[in-house]
Amino acid sequence: MAQESLNPFEMAQRQFDLAAEKLGLADGLREVLRTPKRQVVVSVPAVMDNGAVRVFAGFRVQHNTARGPALGGVRFHPGATLDEMKALATLMTWRCATVDVPFGGSHGGVACDPKRLSRGEKERVTRRYAYELAGVIGPDRDIPAPDLATDGQAMAWIMDTWAMTTGLSAPGVVTGKPVALGGTPLRGEATARGALLCIREACASIKKPLKGATVVVQGFGSAGSGIARLMAQEGARVVAVSDSRGGAHSAKGLDLAQLQDHKRQAGSVAGFKGAERITNEELLELKCDVLVPAAVQGQLTVRNASSVRARIVAEAANGPTLPAADRILREHGVVVVPDILCGAGGAAVSYLEWAQNAQGRSWDDGDVARELDKAMKRAFSEVHQLGQRAKVDLRTAATMLAVGRVAEAVRLRGLFP
Repeated sequence: MAQESLNPFEMAQRQFDLAAEKLGLADGLREVLRTPKRQVVVSVPAVMDNGAVRVFAGFRVQHNTARGPALGGVRFHPGATLDEMKALATLMTWRCATVDVPFGGSHGGVACDPKRLSRGEKERVTRRYAYELAGVIGPDRDIPAPDLATDGQAMAWIMDTWAMTTGLSAPGVVTGKPVALGGTPLRGEATARGALLCIREACASIKKPLKGATVVVQGFGSAGSGIARLMAQEGARVVAVSDSRGGAHSAKGLDLAQLQDHKRQAGSVAGFKGAERITNEELLELKCDVLVPAAVQGQLTVRNASSVRARIVAEAANGPTLPAADRILREHGVVVVPDILCGAGGAAVSYLEWAQNAQGRSWDDGDVARELDKAMKRAFSEVHQLGQRAKVDLRTAATMLAVGRVAEAVRLRGLFP
């Protein structure tokens, strides 16, 4: 069987078209919603530690701002492309609408290998990227947030560069920044906590207790490791995890604290003492109650979907399941919690941080946790109920809910001039 195209923007458009058809959207409105509002490509020159100058490609795409300013991550990755940013910006529009926060979607990044950059080099690349986009981003325009290989420190550099360039001081120009600069508690684990809440609701929908459930997590970065830790705290048994260099599997369950220590020392979860070493491909086919793809896109394909033995697939990564694989999983009775719902915790808490900055307020962990829990439970319930009414899977239901909300905003605003 031929492998599907991995073009991420084509994947995002295909899912939109299905939802638009279900909703009966007019052709003109479909064209507006499927076309990114703005696409920016910039050169990012930076001085390396050895004095040499290198020029990297930088991107920023704003998909839609009908419901509010755009929000989206910044990733540093050698394979970053404009098509990838268009896809991620599109997904971010639907993610924000699914969890019902007043943002549109954007995404950006720099095509570089962050593992080969020193801290000083990374700062210079980040600041130059922010300088090139100073007229594009802003608290009422487009709000960057952390993504692959960027963190609170990178957001602090973007915030400072924007302030120095524009002469304005607005902490809400970025989210995911350190708490000392107006960041929000729990932002670092917002995606993981949001995914946990969705998994809890998905388990309840199939009458499977989360306590004692077996869990497999692909990707052991901030999201994946956070989900594994939170699931273990709920009484689930994490039996396998992986990163880019391989995985570790133990049917008895993994000691996550010792595993974290091992990764810090060895640079990978692979080779963890007392666990079987497995590949990422083997990990996806392990028998379990919950499989969490938390790595990169395109992991579940037409080649391996029929071998997935999980009852629930919770997409903490962006676009981990290709459309043909989605159909196979659905035919096999696997419940797929889609990325625009399962990964929406970060968007929900970004909104709380942005609102906190706009109001000059400071919230504690309890405030943030309560608001996040409320938003995610409401979003899952709305998606699940729509799926039952329309007799569609959760991915189609979530996209229908999101597209419907954005379409209504576009209709009410109309076209200018």
